[in-house]
Amino acid sequence: MERSLFRYITRFSLRDQVILTLMAAASFPFLYFSYDVPKTIVNQAIAPKQPFRSMDIGFGIVLEQYSYLFFMCGVFLALVLINQGFKYCINVYKGRTAERMLRRMRFELYGRVLRFPLPTFRHMSQGEIIPMVVGEVEPLGGFVGEAFALPAFQGGTLLTILGFLVWQDWRMAVAAVMLYPFQFWLIPKIQRRIRMLSKERTRRVRRLSDRIGETVAGVQEIHAHDTARYFLAGFAQQLNDMFELRFRIYNLKFLIKLLNNFIQQLGPFFFYSIGGYLVINGELEIGTLVAAIAAHKDLAAPWKELLAYYEMQQDAAVKYEQIVSQFDPSGMRDADSQIKEPDGLPQLVGELQAANLVLKDDHDHPVLDGVSIRLPLDKHVALVGPAGGGRDELALLLARLLDPDRGQITAGELEFAKLPQAVTGRRIAFVGQNPYIFAGSIADNLYFGLMHRPVAERKYQGQAANERRRYVQEAQRSGNVDFDLKADWIDHESAGAADREELQVQALRVLDLVGMGEDVYQFGLRGTIDPGQRGDLADAMLRARLRLRERLADPALAPLVEAFDRDRFNDNASVAENLLFGSPVGDAFNLDRLAEHPYVLQVLERVSLVEPFLQAGFQVGSTMVELFSGLPPDHELFQQFSFIAADDLPETQALLQRADRNALAGLALEDRKRLMSLPFKLVQARHRLGVIDEALKAKILAARHAFAAELPTQLKGAIEFFDAQRYNAAANLQDNILFGKVAYGQAEAQERAGRLLREVIDDLGLRRQVAEVGLGFQVGIAATRLGSQQRIKLALARAVMKRPDLLVLSEATAALDPASQQHLLDGLLTEFAGRGVIWSAHRADMANRFELVLVLQKGKVVEQGSFAELNQENTRLHALLNAA
Repeated sequence: MERSLFRYITRFSLRDQVILTLMAAASFPFLYFSYDVPKTIVNQAIAPKQPFRSMDIGFGIVLEQYSYLFFMCGVFLALVLINQGFKYCINVYKGRTAERMLRRMRFELYGRVLRFPLPTFRHMSQGEIIPMVVGEVEPLGGFVGEAFALPAFQGGTLLTILGFLVWQDWRMAVAAVMLYPFQFWLIPKIQRRIRMLSKERTRRVRRLSDRIGETVAGVQEIHAHDTARYFLAGFAQQLNDMFELRFRIYNLKFLIKLLNNFIQQLGPFFFYSIGGYLVINGELEIGTLVAAIAAHKDLAAPWKELLAYYEMQQDAAVKYEQIVSQFDPSGMRDADSQIKEPDGLPQLVGELQAANLVLKDDHDHPVLDGVSIRLPLDKHVALVGPAGGGRDELALLLARLLDPDRGQITAGELEFAKLPQAVTGRRIAFVGQNPYIFAGSIADNLYFGLMHRPVAERKYQGQAANERRRYVQEAQRSGNVDFDLKADWIDHESAGAADREELQVQALRVLDLVGMGEDVYQFGLRGTIDPGQRGDLADAMLRARLRLRERLADPALAPLVEAFDRDRFNDNASVAENLLFGSPVGDAFNLDRLAEHPYVLQVLERVSLVEPFLQAGFQVGSTMVELFSGLPPDHELFQQFSFIAADDLPETQALLQRADRNALAGLALEDRKRLMSLPFKLVQARHRLGVIDEALKAKILAARHAFAAELPTQLKGAIEFFDAQRYNAAANLQDNILFGKVAYGQAEAQERAGRLLREVIDDLGLRRQVAEVGLGFQVGIAATRLGSQQRIKLALARAVMKRPDLLVLSEATAALDPASQQHLLDGLLTEFAGRGVIWSAHRADMANRFELVLVLQKGKVVEQGSFAELNQENTRLHALLNAA
């Protein structure tokens, strides 16, 4: 980036700045005449010194005094409209120019973040980077639009008004600007102090953002160690420091405002006193004085704008220099290495050679010192050694995620330092101990390593084509890439697939390889589909439902699942589920708040269920209070009767004490809702409280039928009713196949039902289709919906999917259990037979599966050879094995 803000502006927006300046210059003649016309109206049309004479304005038009007055007023109005039109066009063009430059700046900064050397992120957190890219460049973008246009337009306006005043009477002009030199001398001095304080405020805001980010990341440790008060005290101190700083800035800013307003109000004083004196003495016409006063009124605005521009320009220059210095770390790679797409993608073959590698830490201490190695790219190599010995850093260098301070790495005849990211990012895969999984689906993350560039452009027509064309033009004018995000980015060929279907097959195979296939299958069972788009799968689920019903006809299996029946109460479903007899769509029918829904209450009233529900709620509440009184909140009974939380018990107890069981209908509305909400959560087979008898079941069934029959039109889309012949789009695959509830009270019912479900799916050959639905499982931000082991396995699968020539792992399986570690080790080495694997192992005994072993200590390779050769008495490897 340019070191000077103005050089940056002229380099990327010179054409726009010239256009803005020309537009401003074109407006000045009209502005001048807009001040001169009022004088003409007063002196010639309203109060002429001589009797008015008819005026011929051409085209055979002769104007008398009245018609001349209205004509000149029309001219004045036209000039006003023209001037406002100029302002509108200039402001719109300024805004567009500013937004283009803001877009360019943010894109360039974001691109630089992507090119930062990894060590930069050790001392520069996201709490610092995000405000700079998002917030701090915002005023810079605004300044770009003003950089030349504002001084040109406002300065020209000021000079036009002053020229008009001088032309009318030089003494009026002197009176108008008498104190401007004083302002120009004093205000910049105050603004200089404000700039220094603003610079400090920016640094403090970044530190505040950093503290907030650190708090969010470490909130678990704060809770675990009871340090919330300490963090609150630190945050309060930071807020106080910012308060004091901002208060000082406000004082100085309002001082400037006071001076500007005071000096501005002195102008009319001089006009009325000096101008009035000259009019009385006949040395000045009254129209001239009126025009001068009107002109002076407009003189303040451009002067204030110019003063504000000076302040904005200084602030923008300082802020730009700060941002540029932060986004220009040493060792940053060239932009072409990230964007450039080479003509061909050479494979990494032959030997991977490192010559005299030196890598230093932030304190200039060598982490690797003179490392020279030769590794065949078709062999499997283990890096072992004590923690801090340099093996992990060597792995990062060989994956080209770090650049050495000295030395070079080559693969065959290819020098790593000269290779673009398009080669190293596709031919090498790396997985560390804490891989990052992006928000999105499992498939999105699996295919992440295949999304290098658009491989098939999307076709657009009509309005969409025009919008795409406009997007490309604006992207190019703003210095952004014009890649189409809606195009097909997935490189099927890199994954060894011809089409989308083969890609999914490959994805499921790789997930099985890393031990995550069963997890994805379970995600698929809990996933939903749109039967309108996946009608084939919906029909298959209905076939599976029918097959399951056939299997459940076996008397030994029949008790496992209680099927849904429109005319029977399901003892293993909650009262709420029995009433709705369907799956809610959206939040209209929230199962936890059915007692508050007007239509539900209307149905209960119609079938005379309100009073029974109040009585049932009173009975349930009384039983819960009696059972739970004195029990700790973590007692297992709270889990069994989860519809009353430990925190809600005191309120429930207080409600029961003030309620009269014989007059529950007289309770306050909120109390009635609380009582009625309790029976909705009851599951007859699970809770067995004796509340739901056959009579109540019959009424609930009547309510079910009334609910469905009279459902208002606006609520018909809020629930998907159960139908044995239809796929339920609001339910997941597993619930659609079961079409019922797994029974409570049956030994190992969940496990047995799960096995039965698996057998049915396997018999029908539907396992792959179910797992494909699991690929759409949303992992959450930073994969918080996945376990730590699942995140590691998904990262390994992502690396395998792109079929790299070289796989580099740095303690990637350290967090897994021993069985998973062995499974992955065997699977990955088998998968990469004939391809290179470099594995920085956290345990030395893992090296026995590798063809070549390197032992690193204190930044040097102290031993290398086969495992058998190095596993001898008095070797470093032998010592590491014994120490383990």
